This record gives sequence, structure tokens and C-alpha cells, in this order.
Amino acid sequence: MWRVNTNATSACHNQLEKVKYLLLMSLRENVTVDWAHRDSARARMRVLVKHILRKYGYPPDLQDTAVQTVLQQAEALSAGWGVA
Repeated sequence: MWRVNTNATSACHNQLEKVKYLLLMSLRENVTVDWAHRDSARARMRVLVKHILRKYGYPPDLQDTAVQTVLQQAEALSAGWGVA
């Protein structure tokens, strides 16, 4: 039978929630009308995501996949963000 360290599990969950929140807020604050179509705007978004992932110790070998996933999800969600 495996024992689960509930304190460690809770700490990991809390950190994941913090990273998700920071990613969402950073993307929402920096999104522009045509960000999904302009290479320079997409590059800026990739840099924001990578910075947050690095800051919170996300494994470097998994970052590229995570960045692509975050940007795909942001594209799907950004229609409802009401860009100024």
C-alpha cells in the first residue's frame, strides 16, 4: 500500500493553481486584437509563458509542449476576453 504525503500533494496543487492563475492573468493583460495572427505578438506571449514556467520550476524538456498547449487554449478562450 502506498502512502501519500498529503502536505506535499497539497503544496504541489497550490503551486499549480498559482501558475495557472498567473498564466491566465498575464495572457489576458497582454492580449491584442490580432495576437493570434501576428508573429511578433505570439512571440511575446510565448516569452511570457516561458518566463512563468521557468520561475516556478517547470521541467525545461517539457516547456515547449506546455507553451504550445497554453497558447492553443488561450486562442480558444480569448474570443470571450473582450480585447480593447
